[in-house]
Amino acid sequence: MYREKIDKFIDAHKTEMLEDIAELCKIDSTKDSYRAGRPYGDGCFEALGAALHIAECYGFSINNYDNYVGTVDLNDKEKQLDILAHLDIVPAGDGWTVTEPFVPVVKDGKIYGRGTADDKGPAIAALYAMRAVKELGIPVKKNVRLILGTDEECGSSDIRHYYSVEEEAPMTFSPDASFPVINIEKGSLHGQFTAEFEKSQALPRMVSFKSGTKSNVVPSKAEALFEGLDGSDTEAFAHTLEAELGIRFDVTSEGGYMKIEAFGENGHASTPWKGKNALTGLLALIEKLELAECGQVEKIRALNKLMPHGDWFGKNLGIAMEDEESGQLTLTFSMLEITETSLSGDFDSRCPICSNEENTLKPAKAAMAGYGISLNNDSMNPPHHVPGDSQFVQTLLKSYEMYTGRKGECIAIGGGTYVHHLKNGVAFGAAMPETENNMHGPDEFAVIDELLMSAKIFAQVITELCC
Repeated sequence: MYREKIDKFIDAHKTEMLEDIAELCKIDSTKDSYRAGRPYGDGCFEALGAALHIAECYGFSINNYDNYVGTVDLNDKEKQLDILAHLDIVPAGDGWTVTEPFVPVVKDGKIYGRGTADDKGPAIAALYAMRAVKELGIPVKKNVRLILGTDEECGSSDIRHYYSVEEEAPMTFSPDASFPVINIEKGSLHGQFTAEFEKSQALPRMVSFKSGTKSNVVPSKAEALFEGLDGSDTEAFAHTLEAELGIRFDVTSEGGYMKIEAFGENGHASTPWKGKNALTGLLALIEKLELAECGQVEKIRALNKLMPHGDWFGKNLGIAMEDEESGQLTLTFSMLEITETSLSGDFDSRCPICSNEENTLKPAKAAMAGYGISLNNDSMNPPHHVPGDSQFVQTLLKSYEMYTGRKGECIAIGGGTYVHHLKNGVAFGAAMPETENNMHGPDEFAVIDELLMSAKIFAQVITELCC
């Protein structure tokens, strides 16, 4: 009924929409240390303030929940639909080629920059959907609220804060993934493990190891320091393994030690095969070096047995499984620090509906314990499932089909979104299913036409659900 008006409005405001996205993507809103009044640091505080200012300039009523979350309301009527987006980002990482991470660039029909796809671009697309409904005077009987969070990438404590004082809307979607509708999100086991061993001065030896920035990111870089190894021989040997491991190695000296750096590619932990894991690549190399026997070396061998390079499905940890609805369990070894006397690390496992503590957590604990490594988790995050035949989901699919001409269907993902713990929440947009937008990796981008189409689809959904 309102499609033609919505289409014209969004198309007419394309340039303005891209400018607003760029304004937000100039801000490095990676989570940082707590400061008074700024729970996730300066960047998240700045991004939230900028987004709320943009919305207020368009005449929306805004609210700030202690700088954890901001909200934008279409009207003051009965609660009906929440759109849940986030303004925090993963670290910029290395390997950017099209532009610098925080210098947004429009090129070849795409907008590049950290956050353009995840999730600042989709957040602005949702705002423009609301703006279209508002400025076109489309009559709505219930409210739509855009919720802008700032801690999605690191545990969603912002949303827990918000829902401690606010009730869920009857329906919620998050434009934090892809179309059509994601109604199943796998459960997760964010494994945290530790081990200790006696210090050894026997040469050759490893002095330290460090890799990883966030548990949900495939690490693109790892480094280790050594004493008593021949640099030339080690460098030559490392280069022989590069093709096999898909990792580049650099061997240099630093402070009297030999340093090996491993370079791979970032990726999202839910699809570990799309990245190149520098952490597991460097561990694979280290095991092949002729280091003196010690407790530290034994633990490195154990880690290579439990989570070897290229094992994306938890086979060696004894937790590989799958079901028809949600697919395979995936595993990413994402963080590790080793000193002369201890190690601590993280892995990120996305678990299908058939997974539970009995067949996943307990076997993983036992496997690690067999090598003297303590998996410190006592629980798992359960999966999320909204029935695909609900009126809400069917309305989303109908709007998607109307604008794309494609068949709408419900799908399952390994990545968790903001709606994972909401009773009637699904992920919806804002990228087409086939688009590889380098989310969490270098040269992240959003396809401009997909952002525009998303804004139109979201506006259509509002008219269907709230009029």
